[in-house]
Amino acid sequence: MLVFLVKRCLSFVATLVCASALIFGVLEVLPGNAAQVMLGPTAEPEAVEALGRQLGLDRPVLERYGQWVVGLLRGDLGISHAYDTPVADLLAERLVVSLPLALMAMALTTVLALGFGVYAAARHRRPADLGVMAVSQLGIAVPNFWFAILLILLFSVKLQWFSAGGFPGWSAEDGGGIGAGLKALLLPAVSLAVVQAAVLTRVTRSAVLEVLREDFVRTARAKGLSRHATLWRHVLRNAMIPVLTIMGLQFGNLLTGTIVVENVFYLPGLGRLVFQAISNRDLIVVRNVIMLLAAAVVLINFAVDVLYAVIDPRLKGARG
Repeated sequence: MLVFLVKRCLSFVATLVCASALIFGVLEVLPGNAAQVMLGPTAEPEAVEALGRQLGLDRPVLERYGQWVVGLLRGDLGISHAYDTPVADLLAERLVVSLPLALMAMALTTVLALGFGVYAAARHRRPADLGVMAVSQLGIAVPNFWFAILLILLFSVKLQWFSAGGFPGWSAEDGGGIGAGLKALLLPAVSLAVVQAAVLTRVTRSAVLEVLREDFVRTARAKGLSRHATLWRHVLRNAMIPVLTIMGLQFGNLLTGTIVVENVFYLPGLGRLVFQAISNRDLIVVRNVIMLLAAAVVLINFAVDVLYAVIDPRLKGARG
């Protein structure tokens, strides 16, 4: 297992290095001068030249890349051109919304998918199984932003149980609080979880059905273990490898793919920050946010690989 973890750590570092080089390179090869892009086509040449010096565009590319990487390691991400605020402060501000939203959506996705996936697999080819598969197919087909609008129309406009948008904050001093914050994130989390749960339900069902055909399941049942205990204590654990893979990808997708939903609910999260930064041509913010999201996806996949070693006994044998 030690060899397995060392290999995954090296792969993790190499992937981050490649991602940083790719992100920096893509923004470097954009047509035109970066300072001109940020200030717009009508900017004065003097202003473009001054911003170019501020961004270090007069220095060699490798030197600027090295300085950016060193800044990432030190937590110094530069100053936003549009907000005139340190980028690290902007990210910390927005993460307190996006991260709880992604965690809530992932929790809802996991509960719904594991429950319905195991339920459908246990009733294979029966009406309950067909019903779950039909609903999950519908969930895959429904865009999450359209479902978000439906939730607003029902629960905010008609029933008036939730606010239609905005975020009150986590502090009671700002008029919010933990309860108010969770309530504001509930509808966005549900709209994100529906599509993810539909996909994960189908994967869980397929994985459980495959494990149910194994010999050890028949042995467990022959020893007198109940069907419910066999499903949840033995079958589900052995079916979790493909399920964990999809869950890792989905959590990364929830962090990186909330731009539309955050704009529908007017949430001040990372997705909205990226949208505003692109609109304001704030390339410094765009570069650092993309790097943060790429690092988050790589880290999540690294964590999934470590969970493989915990769940799959065959990987523990790699110690030898």
